[in-house]
Amino acid sequence: MMKKASRKSAYKRIVLKLSGEALQGPHRHGIDQKTLFSIATQVKEIKDLGVEVAIVLGAGNIFRGQENIEAKGLDMDRSVADYMGMLATVINGLALQDALEKLGVATRVMSAIEIRQVAEPYIRRKAMRHLEKGRTVIFVGGTGNPYFTTDTAAALRAKEINAQVVLKATKVDGAYTADPLKVKGARRFSSLKHIDVVKRGLKVMDSTAITLCMENRLAIIIFNMTKAGNIRKVVMGEKIGTIVK
Repeated sequence: MMKKASRKSAYKRIVLKLSGEALQGPHRHGIDQKTLFSIATQVKEIKDLGVEVAIVLGAGNIFRGQENIEAKGLDMDRSVADYMGMLATVINGLALQDALEKLGVATRVMSAIEIRQVAEPYIRRKAMRHLEKGRTVIFVGGTGNPYFTTDTAAALRAKEINAQVVLKATKVDGAYTADPLKVKGARRFSSLKHIDVVKRGLKVMDSTAITLCMENRLAIIIFNMTKAGNIRKVVMGEKIGTIVK
């Protein structure tokens, strides 16, 4: 039987957005086993609070679609590249599922692109039923369409499953006036409005995702994923990172 959500937890159902780079750890590409299990352990921590968890994965550690075309000078149609990126998210999803289930967390991978041998096709009502039964759901395959990022997929799935918030995991502790890894003295925002993110051109999520969240009054919290325990802190309502609402 699923545990009841802790009274101290600020959210009952969340969508955790992980980039592909979050899985590569110190390496330039691929999946780092130590990092993978660190993420899985943090997810288990919030599952143990009774929080319903859905995860949307990117694939920058394997193939990023349009950015790979531009960076590598590939002569490839944008749609083809985006579909390759969507398939790469399936690889990441299976890896994370394996790590979670080794920790005893029941997990289902649901793909927007049908690939039944390894993942369930995405069906909204079935996804919600999995969550209600206490299973962690990993959404892969993006939206199933080219020209849309996994950020947009995270915003879309969050609204579809009635999640209360999107947790955007990054390597920095929030949204800044400029990239803090490149610009000395960049200032961190504790909170922002969706429209401010668009007007300032902040690289929080892509503009389509931000607009979707704004129109549907869906909050986003940007926080540092590399510090163990931070997911739990966000779920418990601690003021870390930047909240966009």
